[in-house]
Amino acid sequence: MANGKGRRRRFGAIRKLPSGRYQARYPGPDGVMRPAPETFETIADADDWLAEKQTDIRRGDWRDPEAGSVNFKVYAEKWVEERELSVLSEDLYHYLLDDHILPTFGESDLDEITAPLVREWRAERLRTTKARTTIAKAYRLLKSIMETAVDDDLIKRNPCRIKGAGKEKAAERRIATVAQVDALADAIGPRWRLMVYLGAYGPLRPEELAGLRRRDIDVQALKVTVRIAEPERTNGRRAPGETKSEAGTRAVFLPEFLRPELRIHMELFAGKGPDGLVFLGEKGAAFRRSSFGRKWRRVRVVVGVPEGFRFYDLRHTGHTLSTRSGATLKDTMVRAGQSSEKAALIYQHSDDDRQQEVAAGLDATVRKARQEVQEPATVPDDLLGEPADQRSGTNLARGE
Repeated sequence: MANGKGRRRRFGAIRKLPSGRYQARYPGPDGVMRPAPETFETIADADDWLAEKQTDIRRGDWRDPEAGSVNFKVYAEKWVEERELSVLSEDLYHYLLDDHILPTFGESDLDEITAPLVREWRAERLRTTKARTTIAKAYRLLKSIMETAVDDDLIKRNPCRIKGAGKEKAAERRIATVAQVDALADAIGPRWRLMVYLGAYGPLRPEELAGLRRRDIDVQALKVTVRIAEPERTNGRRAPGETKSEAGTRAVFLPEFLRPELRIHMELFAGKGPDGLVFLGEKGAAFRRSSFGRKWRRVRVVVGVPEGFRFYDLRHTGHTLSTRSGATLKDTMVRAGQSSEKAALIYQHSDDDRQQEVAAGLDATVRKARQEVQEPATVPDDLLGEPADQRSGTNLARGE
């Protein structure tokens, strides 16, 4: 087709419509002819638009105009499905989508989600909820999904461009005193007191405690073998699987003061047979996280630990006490079942003998703290340099 100047057009085509305006079309890299989204007043305007499209194709910047016409909800749900996620991560992503992201963007196509809309969505979420860490998680999830859409050539640019919006300011981890741990164990009752102690002095994760079997407990050696984790999903069902990290599969040696606690619990409350669960509910079935959570919140108030003190915070208590008892970083990492490339080089030589030494140090630390609570220190009169009755008279004279 001629371009009006006597030359044959090399790229695309322009035709005049009955209305007098001009329509432009061009072949994409796939050979499909695509029309411009609008018509043009002059043939020169149409020609300029075709030139821009030709340049985009040559530079590799061209995007299929129909690519972004993919429903966000459909794309997001498939995005979650295609990732190899732990069951808890999958539950978290579905919660963030259902409660925080899809109500705003669920009906939109990918290319309809713009940077201003994302900013407006985040501001609205922050106004209506106090859970700022949850909003940060939701933002990170939205950003990851949209970044994959960029990689898939469905959109040109990620609309999530708010600096710092995905960062969480973690609250300072709380720790309990030895006396508070004992008080929590006493208040929660005989069936669950060992769980409190293992959470603090193991320190085992909640999902690791849920997965313990009788065969994992060696009372004589004071040894707990962590083999699996059984996190509870939002639907109430357990999902047995691997521990949180490769280092999570480990042997944990317990301090000597826990021997009677371990023996009594295994005799009275643990399930029967090698595969019997160590921790069972009152009716003899696997305990529910929600049921234990209600007990925990109640005793937390009774004991008077800081508001919001979580069961998981017992684990931080154990870290702190182990360090104070002489454990090195590599000892603590092995004991807690933590893993990273950097940490692996540090703790890979921490063997069973060293772990038993750590348990012995922890035993001494806790026993000393308990003794100090039971026997408050007193200062003999002769060390103060004056009789007690003279000191009392002096204090009265001072009005004290």
